[in-house]
Amino acid sequence: MFKYGIDKLTIEKAIAIAKGELKAIITKEAENKINACRAKVDAIVAAGKPVYGINTGFGPLCDVQITADETAKLQENLLITHAVGVGNPIDKELSKIMMICKIHALAQGYSGIRLEVVQRIQYFVENNLLPVVPEQGSVGASGDLAPLSHLFLTLLGEGEFWDGDKIVPAKIILEKYNLSPIKLQAKEGLALINGTQFILAHAIMGLYKMEYLLNLADLAGAMSIEGYQGSASPFKAALHKIRPYKGNIEVAGRMRDFFKNSENMASHASCSRVQDPYSMRCIPQVHGASRNAYYHVKKLTEIEMNSVTDNPIVLSETEAISGGNFHGQPLAMALDYASLAAAEIGNISDRRSYLLLEGKFGLPRLLTSGGGLNSGYMIPQYTTAALVSENKSLCFPPSADSIPTSLGQEDHVSMGSISGRKFNQILGNLEKILAIEMMYATQALDFRRPNRSSDIVEKNMALIRKKVKKLEDDRILKDDINYIINLVKNRKFTVD
Repeated sequence: MFKYGIDKLTIEKAIAIAKGELKAIITKEAENKINACRAKVDAIVAAGKPVYGINTGFGPLCDVQITADETAKLQENLLITHAVGVGNPIDKELSKIMMICKIHALAQGYSGIRLEVVQRIQYFVENNLLPVVPEQGSVGASGDLAPLSHLFLTLLGEGEFWDGDKIVPAKIILEKYNLSPIKLQAKEGLALINGTQFILAHAIMGLYKMEYLLNLADLAGAMSIEGYQGSASPFKAALHKIRPYKGNIEVAGRMRDFFKNSENMASHASCSRVQDPYSMRCIPQVHGASRNAYYHVKKLTEIEMNSVTDNPIVLSETEAISGGNFHGQPLAMALDYASLAAAEIGNISDRRSYLLLEGKFGLPRLLTSGGGLNSGYMIPQYTTAALVSENKSLCFPPSADSIPTSLGQEDHVSMGSISGRKFNQILGNLEKILAIEMMYATQALDFRRPNRSSDIVEKNMALIRKKVKKLEDDRILKDDINYIINLVKNRKFTVD
């Protein structure tokens, strides 16, 4: 049981709530916090003193005071005018994670929203009512205004929901579930759309994928080394003890585990080769650096998950601070770092695939015994090369850019939404790159029979060989590759 606004939200818990594996509730304690803050907003409205976003216009119109009678219309107009996103819809799961993160932020009692509004969002989550949110349009300050507006227009009976794979007007879904549209009151529009939940959802989803892909990259690297009959000595604990980065030490230990009791590794333990190319020998340093980046970005993301990022922040009946907690820079820069870390995992994977094709140390060229008539596995490496190049182009950091908006009132923005989207694009490409390396490594290891590998490597090879048979004569490889990609996407490989 997870308690919104009370417990600490983590990446794993957010994913579990989104999948329906963990129940999340708004406790009485959280309800009291929400209601107490709402009472403060009501007091500010009654006093008539101008407070940004409660009884004033927005952005450059912050100097225009709004009467109490106009307050509700002001909040409704806010969502309607800011819902200007374009492009393809984001994944449904991202929409759900956005709502989960927003509930947790609102339940901390600093946003001034009514309990019934938070409860309606919770109802959407629990009943899998997922708004349609376009992927483009946020500059990452003042929060993710456009995507959050699309997300919460549905509260008003506007916007759109997913109905299976169809997009339908929100009004139809509300009627289906006997829900009346909500009439927003003072401060509530800002509480809903000011925040970093679009950036945050992409960070959560990306880091969830990245953890598995980092583990899979270690496995793929170990299998490639075995197929290449490379050395296990670069992974000895003593070597990494004297350069003790956490990620490096962890990767080296994992590699040793993957080689444990391998007949294949034992068969050439005393060979005359001095060293392997960097893409094999330096796996702890390269994979480890990306793992270090993952740990850093995860720490920052979990700070953001438990923060209040709307504006203004309501502290008392007389004080509502208009600050900058909505600014996405803390995550934007971190996500650009994570993108580089993920791209490098694909870069080094492609190099290992290439090495397996060279025809060295007992392997046939292009991993085929019938070279000439057959091209073997020549061409899939073209695909990994293309994906690696694409990932390199996606590594330009959007957080290095800023374009002023709102007549200069919002004169520095984070572009963190683009950082988050690009991070997930890179990870999608990485899934495919690693799948092809796994295919190559399995083929290489088949040439090392009758020697067997460790139990974990054999288990993963058997999973591939269940549908992808050893390549003897040329065949269409598309289905083979897609089968392994789906194994990666569905986390079917045993990686620890």
